[in-house]
Amino acid sequence: MKMIHIDQKYPEDWIRVLNHIANLFFEDSKLRVEPEEADMSVSFTYDVGENFSIATKAILTVDGQQYTNDYSIQYESAATGRELNIRMKRALSHVFLDVLEQHTGVHQQWGILTGVRPTKLYHKFRKEGKGDQEIAELLIRDFRLSKEKVALLKDIVERQLVTIPDIDQIGQEISVYIGIPFCPTKCAYCTFPAYAIGSNRKQGRVNTFLDGLHIELREMGNWLKDNNMKITSIYWGGGTPTSIEADEMDALYQTMYESFPNPETIREVTVEAGRPDTITPEKLEVLKKWGIDRISVNPQSYTDETLKAIGRHHTVQETIDKFWLARESGMNNINMDLIIGLPNEGIEEFQHSLVESAKMQPESLTVHTLSFKRASEMTRNKDKYKVADRDTVAEMMQMAQDWTKENDYVPYYLYRQKNILGNLENVGYSKAGEESIYNIVIMEEVQTILGIGCGASSKFVHPETGKITQFHNPKDPAAYIMTFEEAIGKKIEFLDELYKL
Repeated sequence: MKMIHIDQKYPEDWIRVLNHIANLFFEDSKLRVEPEEADMSVSFTYDVGENFSIATKAILTVDGQQYTNDYSIQYESAATGRELNIRMKRALSHVFLDVLEQHTGVHQQWGILTGVRPTKLYHKFRKEGKGDQEIAELLIRDFRLSKEKVALLKDIVERQLVTIPDIDQIGQEISVYIGIPFCPTKCAYCTFPAYAIGSNRKQGRVNTFLDGLHIELREMGNWLKDNNMKITSIYWGGGTPTSIEADEMDALYQTMYESFPNPETIREVTVEAGRPDTITPEKLEVLKKWGIDRISVNPQSYTDETLKAIGRHHTVQETIDKFWLARESGMNNINMDLIIGLPNEGIEEFQHSLVESAKMQPESLTVHTLSFKRASEMTRNKDKYKVADRDTVAEMMQMAQDWTKENDYVPYYLYRQKNILGNLENVGYSKAGEESIYNIVIMEEVQTILGIGCGASSKFVHPETGKITQFHNPKDPAAYIMTFEEAIGKKIEFLDELYKL
C-alpha cells in the first residue's frame, strides 16, 4: 500500500479519479490529507480562466526529490456543473500522471484513460465530425495516449464501421443477452455467475431455474412482439450455456424462436460453449438444428499445468479435440480465448499457445490480459498465484499483435478492466467478415441490451440521447428463481419508458 499525502481536502470524486491514476503505478494506493506515514506527497494548483481555459500544476515530492508538471487547455465553450467537473478531473489527472511517470520511469500507454471503453471516446469524437488526424491529436495531447494505442483504436473503429455500417442508427433495434449460470467448475480468475452444475442439479435448482427462464423468455418475447422490435443479435452466455443437457438446450432454443419477433432479421446468434468439457456431439446437433453455428471453444492456455492451477478440469488435448468436433459438426464461426499472464506462464508458454492456435485458425481469437477481479479466488489468494511482471505481459501482448497480423486477423473490439496486468487491454481479433456484432454493440453501448436469465445485466440505452440505465437480474440461481417474475415487470417498465409506449 502506497500512502500519498495530498495538500488539501478535495471533492470525493476527484480523489477517486486521482486514486485510479495512482493505482496504475502502484498495486494499491491511498490518498489522504494526513501526512503521517506517507510515502510521498502531492500538491495541486488549478485555475479556470475567463476564456474557457483550465490550467493545472502538480508537484510530487518523494524522499526530498521533486517532480513538477504544468498543463493548460483551451476549450471552445464555457462549462458549468457536471461538464466543468469532468474537465477539472481530466486536467488534474493529466499533471498527476506526468509526475508519477517521472518518478517511476513507467510510461502509461493509455494515458489518463482508466475506463473500460476507450473506443467509445473515439466514436464520440467521430460523431462530432472530427477526422482521424484531429482525433489522434486530441487523444495524444489531452489524454496522453501513445501513438500505438491511438492507431489501435483507429483500426478497431474502422473495422466496426465495416461490420455494422448502420452503427449510429442501430439504437432503434435491440440485442438480447441470455444467462445460464452453470459451469462444470469455477475458474480461479472468474467472477461471472458460474455455479457448479452437479451440486445445483442435485438440489433441484437447475430444473427450477430453467422453468423460470422459459417463462422470462416468453414474457419478454411478448413485449418485443407486441412492439414489433427488431433484434440485432442474441448472445447465450453465463456460466457456460452448454453445461446443461442437449434436450434442455433444444427446449430453450425452441422457446426463444417461438417467442421472439422477426427471427429472420436477427443478424447473429452466439452460444458461449467456452468450456470444452461441456461440448458433446448431441449438443452440437442441437445447435445445428436451430441454425446456430457461432460458438466459443476457449482454451485460455495450451499448458495442462496452467489449466489445473486455474481450476479448469479439461486438458489441452480435449480443447483441440472439441474444436475439431465442432468444426466437423458444421460450426463455421468459432471463437477461441487466450489469457495473457496466467499463473506460472511466461513468454515460452504463451508462444506455445500461439503455435497451437495457428494450427486451428479459429474465425476469431480474443486475447485477454489477466485481471485481478475483486471477488475471484485468485484475488483472495494472491500469494498462491505467481503471475508475470509488467514487462513480460507487455511483450506477450506484442506477440499477440504480431501473430494476429501474420495470420490475417484484424482487431475489432477492445475493452479494459481495473487491476489488469500491465495496465493493458483485452482485444478481440477476427478474420475479416467474421466479427461478432454483439461484442461490438455491447462494448460501444450503441443500443439497448436486454438481459434475460441468471446474472444477466440489462442496459437500457436511450436511442436518441444515449443515456444509460442498468438493471441486474440476481446472480444466484436460488435468488433468480424467487424474483424473476418481479424482474420481468421492472424491465417492461424500463422498456415502456424508453420507447414512450
